[in-house]
Amino acid sequence: MEIGFIGLGNMGQPMVRRLIEAGHKIIVYDTRNDAAAPLVALGAQLASSPADVANRVETVMASLPEPQIVTKVATGAGGVIDGKKVRRFIDLSTTGSRVAREIAAALAKKNIVQIDSPVSGGVAGAVKGTLAVMVSGPASDIAVVKDALAVFGKVFIIGDKPGMGQTMKLANNFLSASAMAATSEAVVMGVKAGLDPSIMVEVISAGSGRNTATTDKFPKSVIPRLFNLGFAIGLMTKDVRLCLDEAKTLGVPLDVMSAVGKVWEQAYAEVGPEHDHTAVVQPIEQRAGVVVGAKSASMNTKKADTK
Repeated sequence: MEIGFIGLGNMGQPMVRRLIEAGHKIIVYDTRNDAAAPLVALGAQLASSPADVANRVETVMASLPEPQIVTKVATGAGGVIDGKKVRRFIDLSTTGSRVAREIAAALAKKNIVQIDSPVSGGVAGAVKGTLAVMVSGPASDIAVVKDALAVFGKVFIIGDKPGMGQTMKLANNFLSASAMAATSEAVVMGVKAGLDPSIMVEVISAGSGRNTATTDKFPKSVIPRLFNLGFAIGLMTKDVRLCLDEAKTLGVPLDVMSAVGKVWEQAYAEVGPEHDHTAVVQPIEQRAGVVVGAKSASMNTKKADTK
């Protein structure tokens, strides 16, 4: 099918590649032409604006970093809402349910259907086509695009109301953020006591503490000191903030959520929003006076000898 795609960042690039490889005709737009160039070389057509995309296809997808950007692209001047051909807007971003409902209401005035479709699984999942795709919207429109969304991974139909997919995504990312924050504290504690972090994550992954940080993020990114999984601290902090807002609106207890939020706000302030989210461990390391890495044992011994 013909699909427009707006936003060619770390997630958008591999998702568009998969759509092209699956035989879909793709029209792309990004504020950076250099981001579009490799996809144009693969056969995508380049549009000049979000409205231009929406003038040329019935289905427009977007993968964008911030709710404000999604709102502007979808409903602002020169946005998807101004397109003459578009019939449905699929938001692959994480915006929160309130923004999703606002966009849906604005687009409905132009007979454009909003479909929430946030994804989880990171850049690696986007490349491999193993993302969890959380979809909410009218069943008839989901049926039209479900096969295209399945190119990205496993499609889950969450519900038919605007924002339901977003709430599901926030719950997922809160758990992911919690696992990374809690694992950071646990492993730093072990390293401070003289344990080998590689052995620690192996043991935890074989036991009841197993989570995505121990099975994937620590062995691949933290322990080798790469911090390169492609999802920024700023984005994770944004998702935790959105989750806190959602929980407050719904009247849900925030004890654990608030504590997790403090860890991410600390990383945001001290490491920086542009750094990989696995660097959330660094402020915890600094306060403990240790480094979680292959050389941590010898480094920690030297620190102890100087005291």
